[in-house]
Order: sequence, then C-alpha cells, then structure tokens
Amino acid sequence: MHIQLHDLNFLGENLHRPESVIATSKGELFVSDHECSVHQLGHPKQPVHGKPEGFLTNGIALTPEREFLVANLGTTCGGGLWKIDHKRQLSPVVMEVDGVPMSSTNFVSIDAAGRRWISMSTRIIPRTLSFNAHVSDGFIALMDEQGARIVADGITFTNECRVDPTGQWLYVNETYGRRLSRYPIIEQGVCKLGPKEVIHTFSDGNFPDGLAFDCEGSVWVACVVSNRVIRVDKNGQGHIVVEDLNPTIIANAETKFAGEGLTFEDVYAGTVQTLGNVSSVAFGGPDLKTVYLGSLGAKRIATFQSTIAGAQPPHWFY
Repeated sequence: MHIQLHDLNFLGENLHRPESVIATSKGELFVSDHECSVHQLGHPKQPVHGKPEGFLTNGIALTPEREFLVANLGTTCGGGLWKIDHKRQLSPVVMEVDGVPMSSTNFVSIDAAGRRWISMSTRIIPRTLSFNAHVSDGFIALMDEQGARIVADGITFTNECRVDPTGQWLYVNETYGRRLSRYPIIEQGVCKLGPKEVIHTFSDGNFPDGLAFDCEGSVWVACVVSNRVIRVDKNGQGHIVVEDLNPTIIANAETKFAGEGLTFEDVYAGTVQTLGNVSSVAFGGPDLKTVYLGSLGAKRIATFQSTIAGAQPPHWFY
C-alpha cells in the first residue's frame, strides 16, 4: 500500500503543534495543541487552567476516567507528566523519578492493564544538545501500583513508547539512535523490562517519532525531517506508506547528523512540507481503517483510508 499526497484529506483548522492524536470508538478525535494543551476536533477550543509559562504539550493519553495525561516537553518549567481533569485544570502528576528530574518528558501511554509508560528523551538541557547519535541518556519510566520507577535506560532520545497488542512487548522509537526497539515485559512480582531488541534501523532522513500498531502485527512509524510514514512488518522490513520528502532538507540533515548533530532548525525544516513534519500515527473510524497523522508544524490533521485496519488501542472504548 502506498498513499499519494493527493489521496490525503485534512481535518481541523488553526491547530498549533498537533503532535499527538487520539481517536475513540465514539468518533472523537483529540489532538495536542500548544494553545489549549488538548483539543477535540469539531468543537471550540477550550482554555486549560494552571498552565505554567514554557509548558509544551507533546504526547497525550486518555485515561479510563476520560481525563488526559500530558507529557510536558518544556524544560523551562520542569517538564514532567501532568493531568488535565474534567474542569480543564492542569496539575503535575510526577516531576521526577528515582531522583532524576523529568525535564524533557516526551510521551505517555496507558496499556490494557492501566499502567502508565512514560518516555524521557534526554537528561541534557537544552535537549537540542542531544540531537545526535552520541548521547544515550534517555529512559522509560513506569507508573503502576508499585509507584514510578525507571525500567529502561541508555536510550538515544526516547520518543513514543507503547505496549503492543499482545501485551508482551514495549516498543519505543529512539529518534537519534534511528531505531525502532522493543523490550519484553516481565511480570514476576514487580513489572520490569528485559533486554532491548532492535527491530528496525532507519536512514535516508528518517528520524522515528510516533508509532501505532496494525491488526497484522506491523508497526507504523512516523518519521520527522523526511515526512515519511513507514510500516515495519514482523520481519523488521520497512515499507513506505506515504511520504512528502524534500531532498534538500534530507541531504542537509544527513550531513549534520554525520557530524556534530542536528540543530532545532534542521529538525523542524520539514514543517514547510504538506505533512508539516509528520510526528504520529493513529487509527480510527468505525473499522479502524482511517489513519490520522499528527505533526509538529501543520495547522490541520492529515488523514487517509488504509486497506489494513489498526489494532484496537486500550482507550478505544473509554
């Protein structure tokens, strides 16, 4: 399956950094938004209360109580994992784990067992100093009935992390390691992770950001800079689903990455393309065959019809 740009449709307007997308069985579509933190498409934007200066909403998750967990990538206000309650009040949930400040909290997902998996991209401030293959200080934290703790460390810029539909693996994108990796979930008393396994290594301007699973066990990965969505199958083979590449931007990124690393401007150069620096993938619609693409720079959500259904996410019936 290969989608052409002219096959895309677009939803929403005047969105501000709609990096993360959540679709539900009710037909709802929620997106992260720099202005109001979380916005439901088709409704007026609602203000969020208690947002500190410098707060940068990145990944979002819908809880069984239909509140939202928000990963704050804004280092100037301490990062951390936050919650938006039913009154649209924003409050911190966890700001450090095992004594480590969560200054660059990137993403949060909730699995079928209700556990919270949180990615911390890097310990370095500013995080742009880790836009290279030489810094591997990101980690994954787990919040469950045992509390919050680091369960995987030494990751090269931790991005989205999700438990797969089998419940046996935690997948994670290492953006500047340019890897899709996974860890076995070990449930012997206290839940922990086993050794990392690399599933796929990226190149050609592809820096993996968001991920989603389909019903056939493949992983769909959104790549910033290249503006590609790549489907990685069970054998670790990657196939391009849709792309909106700019050869000049990709060549510049590859040159910088081979040297000292990328700058903020290099990473965000892809926002000028139609896909706006695609950053996440979500399946929705009545048959889970509608694909929604989040981005770092577009003002709308790109969408298309897939011939392959997505796997039902844990929040589907919340």
